[in-house]
Amino acid sequence: MAISQQIVVSGARQHNLKDISVSMPRDALVVITGLSGSGKSSLAFDTIYAEGQRRYVESLSAYARQFLGQMDKPDVDSIEGLSPAISIDQKTTSRNPRSTVGTVTEIYDYVRLLWARVGRPHCHICGRPISGQSPEQIVDQVMELPEGARFIVLAPLVRGRKGEYGKLLEQLRADGFQRVEIDGSVRMLEESIVLDKRFKHDISVVIDRLIMRHEIRKRLSESIETAVRLAHGLVEVEVIGSAEGGGAGSGLRSVSEGEGGRGDAAQRLTFSEHFACPEHGPSLTELEPRIFSFNSPHGACEVCHGLGAQMEVDPALIVPDESISIADGAILPWRSGASNYYDQVASAIAERCGVDLHAPWASLPQADRDLFLHGMGGERLQIKYRNRFGRSRTYGTRFEGVIANLQRRYRETDSEVMRQRIEEFMSLRACPACGGARLKPASRAVLVSGARIEELTSMSAVKALEWLSEMQLSETERHICRLIVREISERLRFLVDVGIGYLTLDRAASTLSGGEAQRIRLATQIGSSLVGVLYILDEPSIGLHQRDNGKLIGTLERLRDLGNTVVVVEHDEQTMRAADHIVDLGPGAGEHGGMIVAEGSASEIEGVEGSLTGQFLARRRFVPVPASRRAPTGALKVIGAREHNLREIDVEFPLGVLTCVTGVSGSGKSTLVNEILYKALSHRLQKARQRPGAHRAIEGLEGLDKIIAVDQSPIGRTPRSNPATYTGLFDVIRELFAQTQEARARGYKPGRFSFNVKGGRCEVCRGDGQMKIEMHFLPDVYVPCEQCGGRRYNRQTLEISFKGRSIAEVLDMPVSEALHFFANIPKVRRRLETLEAVGLGYIRLGQPATTLSGGEAQRVKLATELSKIATGRTMYILDEPTTGLHFADVERLLDVLARLVAAGNTVVVIEHNLDVIKSADWIIDLGPEGGEEGGLLIAAGTPEQVASEPASHTGRFLAEVLNPSATNAGGGEKGKRAGGRGRGRVPVKRAPA
Repeated sequence: MAISQQIVVSGARQHNLKDISVSMPRDALVVITGLSGSGKSSLAFDTIYAEGQRRYVESLSAYARQFLGQMDKPDVDSIEGLSPAISIDQKTTSRNPRSTVGTVTEIYDYVRLLWARVGRPHCHICGRPISGQSPEQIVDQVMELPEGARFIVLAPLVRGRKGEYGKLLEQLRADGFQRVEIDGSVRMLEESIVLDKRFKHDISVVIDRLIMRHEIRKRLSESIETAVRLAHGLVEVEVIGSAEGGGAGSGLRSVSEGEGGRGDAAQRLTFSEHFACPEHGPSLTELEPRIFSFNSPHGACEVCHGLGAQMEVDPALIVPDESISIADGAILPWRSGASNYYDQVASAIAERCGVDLHAPWASLPQADRDLFLHGMGGERLQIKYRNRFGRSRTYGTRFEGVIANLQRRYRETDSEVMRQRIEEFMSLRACPACGGARLKPASRAVLVSGARIEELTSMSAVKALEWLSEMQLSETERHICRLIVREISERLRFLVDVGIGYLTLDRAASTLSGGEAQRIRLATQIGSSLVGVLYILDEPSIGLHQRDNGKLIGTLERLRDLGNTVVVVEHDEQTMRAADHIVDLGPGAGEHGGMIVAEGSASEIEGVEGSLTGQFLARRRFVPVPASRRAPTGALKVIGAREHNLREIDVEFPLGVLTCVTGVSGSGKSTLVNEILYKALSHRLQKARQRPGAHRAIEGLEGLDKIIAVDQSPIGRTPRSNPATYTGLFDVIRELFAQTQEARARGYKPGRFSFNVKGGRCEVCRGDGQMKIEMHFLPDVYVPCEQCGGRRYNRQTLEISFKGRSIAEVLDMPVSEALHFFANIPKVRRRLETLEAVGLGYIRLGQPATTLSGGEAQRVKLATELSKIATGRTMYILDEPTTGLHFADVERLLDVLARLVAAGNTVVVIEHNLDVIKSADWIIDLGPEGGEEGGLLIAAGTPEQVASEPASHTGRFLAEVLNPSATNAGGGEKGKRAGGRGRGRVPVKRAPA
């Protein structure tokens, strides 16, 4: 193959890469695989993508480069045949509460345009269709103002738009107008008016100033007609002073009050030739896309400002344990009171209303609870207390209630600390005004084919596609929106194609998993239909069920067939077998990796003896099915789970075993485990202040005393965070150095050996070990600190040694070496042994957290929990722990999980990896589909029982990896099937196979 048809990387030395050279075909699907930490991301992202991005930025002018921030040149001799590169990685999803699936994919922009062009406005009060008003009808409504009312007729020309508008003001002067209202203030046109073009402005021409009299009708008609002509159908009437609105049945409606800078008595009435309800007056000015945007003041709900939710004090967090009494501290915010004021208030309420302060909160009547939560309706309480001389005193006060008190303090305080404390008793609730729709009532009352805009955005991508195809539109409307509907349909179809058709358009982007967010960006890239691009993806199969893997692979092949090169960092076997070319890195991880072990197709990789990947692909090595399943020691039961898409299901979690929660993407696994099980148990067992998802009850808590969740979030976002600091190792190591004879002689405390505080660190680089040199339009250069040589500490601190090693040398040790070095220190050895056990023996103790891969970071967290002394009654919850793990790494992970279970603990894993699923003792399978079609318990039982369940998608794939004897082990028993005792289970005969 000619060089021009290949991407040739020569001499790559980035991170742990060992001066490797590799050739990859262009316009092909290439998979880079290998052990976790073997150098896959270093080759794909830090070398190939970084160089492609750097070359693109270098092609721009020096002026542009200083704003873009050029990337560092990777440590590589040369890369030939490189195309413009686009990275689609698993970076943390947007935490912006305003970002939704619709806005991220830009589908919502087209939806807003659709509603603005063919929407039919209705009155949000009575629901009647809104029609236009003639100038005469507008005059009739204004004439109903009270006699003597003073008012101004205005023609709104500019509404919330940026600009200087010098030509407009000049034209108004030429037309003979004298006054103009700008941003609420009336200005004379004869004066010099200069507006700041960076800010949005409202400009209205003052047409006339009038006092309501019966004889002004003719003059008012002329003024209204002038305003309507000038403002293209709009007219505003600002009533000042005595006017309180029209009389009964006047039809006048205040659109906004207090505008115009005329005091509290001013009332602004807006009329339109186009949109007005005959009974309730005008509600819309004009149909335009921005009135359907919750990120614009023109469309956002005025109560929640477009967020759809508000932080409100939650009674469930105020009284987390209803089994205790008020006297024993049932009201949590009152426990931290330094004085006995709250005890005095409680005693006064009890004496006044006869409340038993020693009865459990759960047994109190609702009326008695409301006295404490919502106050006494303004009645005065007589508070008794003793002064410092022991004399009894009494004073009167009004008790507003715990909820109102916290809400008021949260609103009024300037202290961020106080605000954070009060937020511990608050939770997000749907906005009472818009019900979570985020838009103003008038915007929500615009219908397309009988549907509101929030009704479409609350549909899944699959349902939205069906609705678009069935829209009832006139021939004219269909012609107008033909292109809009095509764009929306194509983007929705892309979401379905990459396996996330169950997501709704109003789903908050912050709630998406890493895999879901990556596939959304992948769908967006498909829509761009670019050709000749190098796409680099990081494990797009994460969070995807085997059933939907084919869709994802088809999407990648479609990108390739368009004429692009697709490079995927991946461990999924199905993706490897579909690849045109595989690059296998290894043979080990960290210092033992960074070399090319094998290259070629899947069948060629299988023949390479030294390739771990090839051994697993050829089935020479595999994760065996356990010879027997562990017996549970008890059970914990979640009853009536109904959060999100869960449909009032009862689910039993056996204790003392490894349980896998499975199901297609969007079936409700994370909701059941993370939102309900974890939050409810941490709330009950560890008094955590978080509200669990909706469910009726949880039984069997007596079998547990602690719950620990190991999620996929990074261990740190700065180079100062590292495995030693995260696991707590560094605290023990610093204490060891502080106890040395030399350190005690000098008076050094453990803080002396921290590189984060003054004292022992190098003050030239402030403990970073490197200096950043700004290069203006060139990328910043990092060089080792000349003072400390990159060792982070000053000379005096480095003179202290433990067993002949300085603190800097200890931080530079790999875990395996440190394990031998600290073999006789139990506190250190225990933590290091767990890091070694999870396969991280190659990482250095002081390795910056920013250089750890996703799989490495999660295993550091798992090792941290493993190193803690467990009681044997702990439940561990892991969300897809196989993220970023090779087949061989999964073997090691299963050994670690087995150790946890052997100690008597319970492990619950959300997982799609079949090696983990077949090794579990119990499986809980949800489905049958994702989103609205999910949320049901399909099967529960051993892997053999679930594999024989025809209604289970997971069972179908599980049957293929279990050997025949294991598949039949269960004596034909089908496990706990649908239609059993649990509510909401799918009958087997109705569920799709």
